[in-house]
Amino acid sequence: MSPAFGAMEVEHYSKGVLLEPFVHQVGGHSCVLRFNDKTICKPLIQREHQFYETLPTEMRKFTPQYEGVVSVSFEEDEDGNLCLIAYPLNGDHDNLENLDNSDCEPKSKLLRWTNKKTMLLENEKISKEWVRQHRKEEKTKSHKLEEEFEWLKKSEVLYYSVEKKGNVSSQFKHHNPWSMKCHQQQLQRMKENAKHRNQYKFILLENLTSRYEVPCVLDLKMGTRQHGDDASEEKKANQIRKCQQSTSAVIGVRVCGMQVYQAGTGQLMFMNKYHGRKLSVQGFKEALYQFFHNGKYLRRELFESVIKKLTELKSVLEKQESYRFYSSSLLIIYDGKERQEVAVDSDPEDLEDLSEESSDESAGAYAYKPTASTVDVRMIDFAHTTCKYYGEDSVVHEGQDTGYVFGLQNLIDIIKEIRDESGE
Repeated sequence: MSPAFGAMEVEHYSKGVLLEPFVHQVGGHSCVLRFNDKTICKPLIQREHQFYETLPTEMRKFTPQYEGVVSVSFEEDEDGNLCLIAYPLNGDHDNLENLDNSDCEPKSKLLRWTNKKTMLLENEKISKEWVRQHRKEEKTKSHKLEEEFEWLKKSEVLYYSVEKKGNVSSQFKHHNPWSMKCHQQQLQRMKENAKHRNQYKFILLENLTSRYEVPCVLDLKMGTRQHGDDASEEKKANQIRKCQQSTSAVIGVRVCGMQVYQAGTGQLMFMNKYHGRKLSVQGFKEALYQFFHNGKYLRRELFESVIKKLTELKSVLEKQESYRFYSSSLLIIYDGKERQEVAVDSDPEDLEDLSEESSDESAGAYAYKPTASTVDVRMIDFAHTTCKYYGEDSVVHEGQDTGYVFGLQNLIDIIKEIRDESGE
């Protein structure tokens, strides 16, 4: 679980929340941070902010819930430890406290600040090992970051043991290389700009992984085109090249990142975007197969639910006039830690009750075999999204985003192929 920080009372304080790396970020280049168990935040990009505030009602079930905006500052304490702190926007101290903090670990993570000095009290749950590693990571220099980045490029598929003494979740902090890379780069950028700017706006979004014990996450870059209408010629050429050299141009979708729990070995498998770009169509299909395989067997009970949701999303997007979701991603998430099976001789009435519970997506704890487990399908990353309702855009598109819809249909077809080929 996440380390907990105590609160200290001092005179003339303002309230802030310590932001931590979001350990289930598997793709993208923007830094995603953990605000609390149910909420994440990321740097505010005006176009993406506009998208969330004008989101069509029928699309809301396929995007993270938007929860507002906070001000984030870069701080360095007397020991040289770097951290990011979220504050209420425009002095609205009720802004942060109104967020749902129920069932969080910890329930309250407010820090008190005075004279730019950070007051942190270590909770008993914080291990000395985590503190040492955290401080070592925070002090990483710019050249070291570049070395790690190059290592990540070469190590495109990684396996890490996460299960120790039966506790899976507590080990996540140490083992997601992509989220740590993005976090360190964000800290470094803000450190370099600290003399000129130390206040940033971040948007708050629903943490889509919060209800899963061991989230398995697939990040798919959708569409046959990735560059926005406002892209420079250099950026445009670069994005076109990436599409042409990957499955994006052929089937309208490519792997941008993956995190899968291997039940047989107690490991997490990570696949990054560099590996995803190299995959052929057959390689993409094999990667999808790997995403639904827990190291022991294929999670076939997930297929119908994910196919149903992808088909519904496709139907919704086909009706969206003028929207273009350039460089947007699609997340598929499920729990790698399966629930205990229901005994064959269970009371039929009990089974019926459980079935009703498990049909409610908020009741993931009741999922059992052979009833389909909870799977989530959500669109994310709208920094380059455009539509005619934005007004100021110089390019106005008509009709549906055919590149995105094309990718969705191919994704559905490939998952169906995997399902049928692996049929009992």
